Amino acid sequence: MSWFRHLSSKTRRFTSLSRFSTSTSPVRHAGLGPTKAHEKPRVVVLGSGWAGCRLMKGLDPKIYDIVCVSPRNHMVFTPLLASTCVGTLEFRTVAEPIARIQPAISREPGSFFFLANCTSIDALNHVVQCESITEGTQTLDPWKFAISYDKLVIALGAQPTTFGIHGVYEHAIFLREVYHAQEIRRKLLLNLMMSDVPGIGEEEKKRLLHCVVVGGGPTGVEFSGELSDFIVRDVRERYSHVKDYIHVTLIEANEILSSFDVRLRQYATNQLTKSGVRLVRGIVKDVEEKKIILNDGTEVPYGLLVWSTGVGPSAFIQSLDFPKSPGGRIGTDEWLRVPTVDDIFSIGDCSGFVESTGKQPLPALAQVAERQGKYLAILLNKIGKANGGRANSAKDLDFGEQFVYKHLGSMASIGSYKALVDLRQSKEDKGLSLAGFVSWFIWRSAYLTRVISWRNRFYVAINWATTFVFGRDISRI
Repeated sequence: MSWFRHLSSKTRRFTSLSRFSTSTSPVRHAGLGPTKAHEKPRVVVLGSGWAGCRLMKGLDPKIYDIVCVSPRNHMVFTPLLASTCVGTLEFRTVAEPIARIQPAISREPGSFFFLANCTSIDALNHVVQCESITEGTQTLDPWKFAISYDKLVIALGAQPTTFGIHGVYEHAIFLREVYHAQEIRRKLLLNLMMSDVPGIGEEEKKRLLHCVVVGGGPTGVEFSGELSDFIVRDVRERYSHVKDYIHVTLIEANEILSSFDVRLRQYATNQLTKSGVRLVRGIVKDVEEKKIILNDGTEVPYGLLVWSTGVGPSAFIQSLDFPKSPGGRIGTDEWLRVPTVDDIFSIGDCSGFVESTGKQPLPALAQVAERQGKYLAILLNKIGKANGGRANSAKDLDFGEQFVYKHLGSMASIGSYKALVDLRQSKEDKGLSLAGFVSWFIWRSAYLTRVISWRNRFYVAINWATTFVFGRDISRI
């Protein structure tokens, strides 16, 4: 019967391909047309971050066809991203393929992943326009295509904020994607090796080995802590010729970790200073190729500049003609729907409650995005079971409970086997606050359990054990 299975697989493939409309015109337009009566309703998810991936994981593929459009085919486990910059973890440990998060993407004939960017949304006709992602010069030209949707979920995240400061995009490196961590690691190791080359002057060595981090939030502090550990435990042993030249400076306009308890902030300040991190309070005025200039005129030379000053809405989100929440994010109601349009939802860092809801703006945190994705998956499954999955068919349905966010606390690693755990629900509330080695153990345990797949949990545990025994990998690949 092998011939029958072979024929069956080919027939299913042809059925899948028939869903695509084709075009022979020079502009190369094609896409997925509206779903037919005998087909499942289609949910289109824009983005593959915490919110979008948690949503796709929870959607029932028996109810919906799931289509994801994103410029990356994986989710990044951002809490551990800083560890990859210095070799504590390898890059694969923080990347989870979308097809593993939601297997229907690669198995079901009506579900797809498209490596592309969304360029526009036609809410009236339930269509999104997309353009494929290409890299390098020896690749295909970008392909433009359209996708019709029954339900659309915008989960495009946010972009780093630069406050309009000149030179940030040209000279600084952000820390939000795997390729950012790869770039930081290559730059750091290159500077270490270049500083050992004969003929390099004292001042140039100091500049090359001066690592500057701008932004004292959890990402900036955790990266500074990882970097200080790398210097103490690896650089001084393997780069002994330049060990006295390498330094870390953390620049923050106000106080580091401003959302944490004041005692934890003071503990972090003392611990970072003890680890050799220089803390500077100031505002960056200008960024040049080899130095940054603060508002008081101080010039700070650097060899590596990492920018971590928070996030804001992207240009695409700002261009959408939808209601906006304070701060320019897409406005949503209590059920995460976008008002004034049908069948469009928005979750994650790109969204916020409209003022008419009376709800406070939610922080741009992974736990917020994850909880929104989980809530919306349950809601859409409920809508689908009530025969509201088709376009314009859920107007009269009772959506039930509204989305309510309850903060579970904050954690941050500060290096030297120390961490902070703040379990208060808000800055004004009282609650449990811990610092030190026990907090570091809680931090590692919590994030190990939050890694999505058992495969990556195994990778993370093995990498931590390997680093503890043999030190960090310093190969520049």
